[in-house]
Amino acid sequence: MGGYCSSGKCCFLARVSKIWSSRDFFSPIKKHEPRPVKGSLEFSLGKLSGNLAGSRFVYKTKMSSPSKRREMDVMKLMMSDYNVETINDGLNEFNVEFHGPKESLYEGGLWKIRVELPDAYPYKSPSIGFVNKIYHPNVDELSGSVCLDVINQSWSPMFDLLNVFEVFLPQLLLYPNPSDPLNGDAASLMMKDRKQYDQKVKEYCERYAKKESITNSTAEVDSGEEDITDEERDSSDDDIAGHADP
Repeated sequence: MGGYCSSGKCCFLARVSKIWSSRDFFSPIKKHEPRPVKGSLEFSLGKLSGNLAGSRFVYKTKMSSPSKRREMDVMKLMMSDYNVETINDGLNEFNVEFHGPKESLYEGGLWKIRVELPDAYPYKSPSIGFVNKIYHPNVDELSGSVCLDVINQSWSPMFDLLNVFEVFLPQLLLYPNPSDPLNGDAASLMMKDRKQYDQKVKEYCERYAKKESITNSTAEVDSGEEDITDEERDSSDDDIAGHADP
């Protein structure tokens, strides 16, 4: 064809080959320190979704089956700087150590986050909850469950588990939403007396968000399960005795 330069074609193919061989080609989401982003959590997730939509990461996720994608995302999380502890040797449920984001009230705090992946992951968002206590309007103080309305509405298969810990959770702690609370007391205090609210957040961090707090909370859960098992065993023995032949 007139005017077509074969050497130009070679140069183009060389550039493509270089891009494909790059380590960053399949890793558009790089590890970074969470930074405050102006706007709401919805804005942050929407911006992230837009960035991912224009990246080659989309093609990789479309080619992955849910089971392989789950395995890939969990392994990617384990290979990062996060401490991951699987439960029952499976990939559907595990704990992750999470540090409070810098320049926030939660800086210096350490939490164990329970993650449960549904069968439909990544087409359905994971369930996450705090194992040790945290004072936050959008986290239930007793169960530790997180209000997932925002992430459920904004969730996309383009997101992965690293996004949860590098974007969603940091933004949740940086920008609480008292208008949609799971902890009504925290939401009310935040709106009425911000200084007292800030002080209580820091008190909870000092009391419940340390390395020893994670160990103690895990031990309490294990102890509770053993107690329930013992009670059920005693109840079962009583039932057997009550139905014994005369």
